[in-house]
Amino acid sequence: MHEPRLVLVCLVAACTSALAVVVLRRLAVPLGLVDHPDQRKQHVGDVPLVGGLAIFIGVVAGAACYDKFQGFEQTLLGTAAVLVLLGALDDRFDLSVRDRLLIQTIVILMVVASTGVYIHTLGSIFGHEVILGWSGVPLTVVAVIGLVNAFNMMDGIDGLAGSLELVSIAAIILFAGPTPLHGVIMLLAALAAASVPYLVVNLGFTGGKIFLGDAGSMLIGYLLAWTLIRMSQIPQTQLSPVSVLWCVALPVFDTFAVMYRRMRQGKSPFKPDRGHIHHILLGAGCGPRATLAALIAFAAGLALIGAFISSTAHSAGTNLTTFVLAMGAYIVTVTHVWLRQEVRQHGMFTPQRVGANVLSSGAPRQPDPGEIAGQRHGFVVEANDEAEVYRPARRSSRR
Repeated sequence: MHEPRLVLVCLVAACTSALAVVVLRRLAVPLGLVDHPDQRKQHVGDVPLVGGLAIFIGVVAGAACYDKFQGFEQTLLGTAAVLVLLGALDDRFDLSVRDRLLIQTIVILMVVASTGVYIHTLGSIFGHEVILGWSGVPLTVVAVIGLVNAFNMMDGIDGLAGSLELVSIAAIILFAGPTPLHGVIMLLAALAAASVPYLVVNLGFTGGKIFLGDAGSMLIGYLLAWTLIRMSQIPQTQLSPVSVLWCVALPVFDTFAVMYRRMRQGKSPFKPDRGHIHHILLGAGCGPRATLAALIAFAAGLALIGAFISSTAHSAGTNLTTFVLAMGAYIVTVTHVWLRQEVRQHGMFTPQRVGANVLSSGAPRQPDPGEIAGQRHGFVVEANDEAEVYRPARRSSRR
C-alpha cells in the first residue's frame, strides 16, 4: 500500500469531518437532531446528535480520494448510508426496535446478495474445518446486527464508543498483518481519521459538545462488522474467524452480560437499563474520565491477550475456548458486582430478590450511585443505553 495515499485519505477524512461538525452543529436544531433533557436524560441543555453524521461525511470524503475501491467497499458505503439515515431518523423520531431490526436485516442481505460476502466458514476448530455454507447467511445477519447494537449499547459515556472503535481498528491491523485487501484497510483508516474530530468535541476539548447519536453507533458497528467478516473469510490474511472476536471483545462481552442479566430478570434483552460496565464503574465511585481510561485499557488488553494466544497456541479451538472462558468470567464478575451495588442501593431487597425483581417495582426511585459519582465530578449520566456522560453543556444561543 502506498503510504502517501493513506496519509491523504486520513487527512481529507479528518478535515472534512471537522468541517461537518461545525456545519451540522448549526443545523441540529432545524433538523430536530437534538438530545433534550428529561426525567431519564438528566443532562444540562440541548446537545446536538450530529457526531455520527459528521463521521460518515468524513469517511465518504476520504473514500473519494481512493479510486481503487472494489465492489464490496462500494456496496458497503452505499448500505452504510442507509443505516446512517436510519440512525438519524431514530434520533429524530425514536423508531421502534422492530423497525430498526427489519431495515438492518434488509440492508445486510443486500450486501450478501450483491457481493457474495458472508460467514461461510469458522475455520479449523479442533482439527475439523467448520464449513457453514448458506447457513452462514443468517449467522452473518445476527453477527452484524449484534455488533451494531453492541456499539450502540457501549455509547454510554463521553468518548467510549469512538475510543473502542479506534482500539478495534488497531487490533484488526495487529491481527491481520500484511493483507491484499487494501480497500478495506483504507476504509478503516478513513473511519478512524473521521472519528478524531468528533472525539475532540465530544470529550469537551472545544466548546459546544455534540453526541454520537444512533447514526454514529450504527455506522461504527456496521463498518467494523463487515470489515471483520471480509478479512476473516479469505486465506490471504492472518485474521482468522475466531481471532475477530478479540478485536471487539469488550463490546461483545458487555452485550452478552447485559442480555443474560436482563433475561434472568424476565425482561426483554433490548430493554434499556443501567447495568452496563460503564454504569457499574461509575456506581463504584470512578469518575467518567477514569472509567473511560479503564475501559480503553481493558479493551486493548483483551486484544493483546487474543493476539498472544493466536500467535502461540496456533489452534482455533484453543483460541475460541479461551475467549468463551474469558467472556464467562466477565459475565459472572460484572453480574455479581451489579447485584452488590443494587443491594446497597435498595437495602430492603435480598440479593436473590434483587436479581429477579430490582428495577421492576413501582417504588420511588432511589438516587443512583453512578449519578452521584457523575455529579460529584461535574458530569451527569442519562438512564438509557444510548446515554452519554459529560460536563454540563454550554447553552447555545442558536437554540
